[in-house]
Amino acid sequence: MSWFRRPSLPDDVRRALDLPAGDRVLASAELVDGSWAVATRGSLVTSDGAGRSVLARPWSDVDRAAYAPESSTITVTWVDDAPPLALRLVDSRRSGLAQTLRERVQSSVVLAETVTFAAGRTARVAVRRDHDGALFSQVIAEPGVDLHDPEVAARVDAAEGRVRSASGLPL
Repeated sequence: MSWFRRPSLPDDVRRALDLPAGDRVLASAELVDGSWAVATRGSLVTSDGAGRSVLARPWSDVDRAAYAPESSTITVTWVDDAPPLALRLVDSRRSGLAQTLRERVQSSVVLAETVTFAAGRTARVAVRRDHDGALFSQVIAEPGVDLHDPEVAARVDAAEGRVRSASGLPL
């Protein structure tokens, strides 16, 4: 294999992805445990070493991702309470996964507003695009932000109304 050639996704892993019509692989990376991480147009998918899909989540489920070059690890944080996903790449220099992941997450965010509360805690309200292109609003609160508190709820609702209105979504 040439040094500059990116490793290709093995056929058994590609077949196991069972992508819906219209979806396609954009980037992939082999992970240190022999599994694969795959960025498709619609989702982030991981497979085990045998090519079986382990996780498939749409880009709108990704809150953020961070790349640590010293360990070649991409850590994905989800919008829900799911534990973060650590992807340790075999060779980050030969994969476009980190860049593609960043681009796909950014393209899922149409508009966002951050609401800051006491002690610097925040909640983000965003209008995002799902895998079919439909828009929806999403609220992501930091730990310690009580969305059931009437004052917090009122401020978050107001922010959600602003981003929905600005993006053309009904209130």
